[in-house]
Amino acid sequence: MERRQLGNSSLMVSPIGVGFWGIVGGDYWGEQNETDTINTAHAALDAGINFFDTAEGYGDGYSEEMLGRALKGRRDEAIIASKAGQGNLAPAALRAACEGSLRRLGTDRIDLYQVHWPRRDIPFDDTMSALLDLQREGKIHVVGVSNFGQLDMPEMLQCGRYEANQLPYSMLWRAIEFDIQPICVERNISILPYSPLNQALLTGRYRNADEMPYSRTRTRHFRGDRRDSRHGAAGFEAETFAAVEAIREICADIGQEMVHVALAWLLRKPAVTSVLAGARSVQQVESNLIAGSLSLSDETMRRLDAATADLKAKLGPDPDMWGTGADSRYR
Repeated sequence: MERRQLGNSSLMVSPIGVGFWGIVGGDYWGEQNETDTINTAHAALDAGINFFDTAEGYGDGYSEEMLGRALKGRRDEAIIASKAGQGNLAPAALRAACEGSLRRLGTDRIDLYQVHWPRRDIPFDDTMSALLDLQREGKIHVVGVSNFGQLDMPEMLQCGRYEANQLPYSMLWRAIEFDIQPICVERNISILPYSPLNQALLTGRYRNADEMPYSRTRTRHFRGDRRDSRHGAAGFEAETFAAVEAIREICADIGQEMVHVALAWLLRKPAVTSVLAGARSVQQVESNLIAGSLSLSDETMRRLDAATADLKAKLGPDPDMWGTGADSRYR
């Protein structure tokens, strides 16, 4: 599998990465067998996927623990990305968080250490100084951020260089294209898309909102009165499923599955370096590999962009999938 440079760093990552949030199981993801998790990671490594993303907040450290077990004896084949939680961004707390992640991962370094969400009551300079100290000590190799918006990105860059911004991005969630992606292109900061299948909407499995499990209908695509929603807005259910159907038709025309097209579309987008695709089974790894080798034509890209342009315009430039206005976590 090809390798792509992460920002300006020396890290060379596979264009398809493995997101390790879904392996925590529970009500949101469904039960997960530990053996399946380990086999999934090994299948990814065997296929040439070297990039694995986790966080201390995924299952209260369980995701990191499982990734550490899965990579035992194969650590040098992998590039590990993890994240410090929003509550751990003061210098002393950040150092303790990093030490905890290192212990759970069973490693002496984290290749890409990211701020999971910005916290604005702690000076960015304090957080970045702590990250750079950890980098000098060899405990982390490259600094990254996650969920940083158009104002937070340049403010953090004034404090020190980071090489990647992990963001929600998919054919159905194109908010970052308005303001954030141009900054990433200009500064050569890698975009690492998460939720590339948009909470299973881009699997092609569902044709209307009522068919979906409630855990997948909390985003701003859906009505705010659906269970566990926190945005309280009207949503865009008709527009969302109209876009899904248009994508379905394009995929049928080119003879490709929607899940593969969704990932391949992202890999053609500016500044996108690696797509963090969740995988809970060997079969899902194999499916993601197809997407990694799928080349979409310029005409297909234009058709897909056009099919989702109306939804993009209506959802607007706020990248927060779950809240908007005063409830948005982006700035």
